[in-house]
Amino acid sequence: MELAGRRVLVTGASRGIGEALAERFAGAGARVALVARSEGPLKDLAARLGGTAHAADLADPEHLAGLVERIEADGGPVDVLVNNAGVDTTGAFVKASPSDVEFLYRLNLVAPVELCRQAVPRMLDRGRGHIVNVSSLAGVGPFPGMAMYASSKAGLNQFTAGLRADLRGTPVRTTLVELGLIPTDMADSALGYGPTQRSFERTYKLHLLADVPREKVAEAVVHAVRHDQRHVRLPRRAFLFPMLGEAPRRIVELMLTGVKHQEE
Repeated sequence: MELAGRRVLVTGASRGIGEALAERFAGAGARVALVARSEGPLKDLAARLGGTAHAADLADPEHLAGLVERIEADGGPVDVLVNNAGVDTTGAFVKASPSDVEFLYRLNLVAPVELCRQAVPRMLDRGRGHIVNVSSLAGVGPFPGMAMYASSKAGLNQFTAGLRADLRGTPVRTTLVELGLIPTDMADSALGYGPTQRSFERTYKLHLLADVPREKVAEAVVHAVRHDQRHVRLPRRAFLFPMLGEAPRRIVELMLTGVKHQEE
């Protein structure tokens, strides 16, 4: 997709990877619509990039309901949806509270699925669109302390594959982004729990993981949207893990070659 003049909706845009994504898409000529809970930083970033700011708590069903419609009413159609917002809540699962469970799954899984449900029919009606779901290598290889986070990302991986199957033969594309540790506030939180920290230390010693700057992530995602790439996997040295996770989905995809994927 040519991004000049297109509108890109980025969630979790006020900091970290989301901020870098917003900056990169704007630099590619896109108009950005930014969503986050932090209204002040969000408005500052939108003003700097010439975009629109939409403060919302995506874990709140009332904020989530009708969000894409409200954003499109304030700036025009959304051509690219980037589901980046997420939380890790790393720690011992046995100490998780009911509110921890509710918040994490709503933000990491329910919100991106619901935003896709809102956005995709509009994209199909317009004959163009792209969905980007930002996931994690934890979705195929969980560490101790990441039971909820990893399972939410595994769900997002599977949802993206299913959505891609639903959209096969249409002009709407999908990209799944699977990331290792990115130096952000979320990474600092994940490393605050001993078992998780020790697990990361082991993979770094084995040279299976390496830090990836958020700017490199943003560059790769923009390239993927421009060139209709189905996957972004960083760091590249860890490519085998997500590929093994993807293998059953690709086998099913090949098995269903020639089967009509939409109702007539």
